Amino acid sequence: MNPLALLRRLRIDPYIVAILLMVVAASLLPARGVAAEGLDWLTKIVIASLFFLHGAKLSREAVIAGLGHWRLHLLVLASTFALFPLLGFAATLLPASVLPPTLSAGVLFLCCLPSTVQSSIAFTSVARGNVAAAVVSASASNLFGIALTPLIVGVLMSRTHGGGFSMSAVWSVVIQLLLPFVAGQVSRIWLAGWADRNRKILGLFDRGTILLVVYSAFSEAVIRGIWHQVSILDLAKLLVVCVVLLVAVLAITAWLARAFGFAKPDEIAIVFCGSKKSLASGVPMAGILFPPATVGIMILPLMLFHQIQLMACAVIAQRYADRAPDETLLSPSPAE
Repeated sequence: MNPLALLRRLRIDPYIVAILLMVVAASLLPARGVAAEGLDWLTKIVIASLFFLHGAKLSREAVIAGLGHWRLHLLVLASTFALFPLLGFAATLLPASVLPPTLSAGVLFLCCLPSTVQSSIAFTSVARGNVAAAVVSASASNLFGIALTPLIVGVLMSRTHGGGFSMSAVWSVVIQLLLPFVAGQVSRIWLAGWADRNRKILGLFDRGTILLVVYSAFSEAVIRGIWHQVSILDLAKLLVVCVVLLVAVLAITAWLARAFGFAKPDEIAIVFCGSKKSLASGVPMAGILFPPATVGIMILPLMLFHQIQLMACAVIAQRYADRAPDETLLSPSPAE
């Protein structure tokens, strides 16, 4: 059987396997000396390019099409930037015997990140939900996340992990991520057609950028002794924490959507946009917000949570789709 087909059958994202291979490569052959300095500069350049292209790809038409669902968007943003951070803060209160402080900091960072874009939209589509609303909610989450994530991380980490985070990092994010994003949006005047025609190539650039950042982060982490700080037992405990976190958010977002009277297609968009965390945004942000020695361990929870959310949401999306003839297709869907 084709290895890629086997991975998909097991609901394992091949991209996660590629990320893990970067971790292995960094563990065996970490970048050192001049090579590490050159890699650091290259990483900064490609991250700025990544967010420039994110701005160029974001369609204003798609945003306008979904702006009417403001209640839905507020609920998604509340889940992403309020509910998740509160749960992340709760995770930091766990005893060190359950979750070591270094990993609890990574869980807190994970909880402050924006939602994914591509997978939120894809799962909403598979589940026959409100795709237009998902496009707007996921895109808005990423846009607001550029400013909100470092602010929330700074406030919460100053209370839970002392001086491990500098608020000056907020300005670094603005300079390295927000300005390129805004420049990309402005450039749509000239690049919109090109960006739409080359989405697959740009998607490959997105993923290649993350692979580069992961290798760079773990090279530094390996040199600093990350594998002497994290044991197999610690990773197993982290897995349990990530599963509990995802289950809690999935259950709460579904309950809130029903409690506020949203139609089934809107509930689907809320569940999938409100329960995701973005690897594509999180890895570059970690590289900017945290000292190089800690980036590798800070993104470990994110890498694990990302795979869990993909596997779980694939199953949930199919279940929503299977119930569609009885529920979704009979529910009135707001104008898109």
